[in-house]
Amino acid sequence: MSGRIDAKEVAGRIIDAIEKNKGWLSEIDGAIGDGDHGINMAKGFGMVREKLDSVPSEIAEVFRFMGMTLLSNIGGAMGPIYGTFFMRMAKEAEGKQALEKEDLGRMLGSALEGVKARGKAEPGEKTLVDALVPAKERYDEALEKGKTMKEAIDAMIEGAREGMERTKDLVAKKGRSSRLGERSRGTIDAGAASCYLILNAIGESLKKYVD
Repeated sequence: MSGRIDAKEVAGRIIDAIEKNKGWLSEIDGAIGDGDHGINMAKGFGMVREKLDSVPSEIAEVFRFMGMTLLSNIGGAMGPIYGTFFMRMAKEAEGKQALEKEDLGRMLGSALEGVKARGKAEPGEKTLVDALVPAKERYDEALEKGKTMKEAIDAMIEGAREGMERTKDLVAKKGRSSRLGERSRGTIDAGAASCYLILNAIGESLKKYVD
């Protein structure tokens, strides 16, 4: 069981992570894509920061606001995808001030299904799904083994990191980078990298509220 969560603090950690790493995200995106992933993500989350004070502090309200803002302000496919990610998480957190272990699992699962449907992506196609799937799986496995919520969050973060790293060995099947075929192998997918940064920020900020 967790204590009452300051969702604006969680959002702030996410925004800070994206802004701190925007150069890295654009650099790896530039290897096989347009090279603007970090810039676009930082722009979208910067707009979240500008209006975050006006949003109610409940988890669902903050995550829904993030989703709607990203949907409207990040260009290309990533706006709708990350918009869906946060809005699906928000739906599962509706009315909650704190999160049980199972709540976060449902939030991750709903976000995953939403992202897969929106991006028409499956594991192995070198997208953020390749970070999100192992994050969800490792979280669930930790709970099944009787781990605490904090331990399960650590497992989630590690799963996301490993999934991100594994995209280096994959061939892109989605987006502009898919045109490169085998030449897309050898670099981390930028979407998987930003997904790892977001999940890491969510997890690390939630750990102070949970057992």
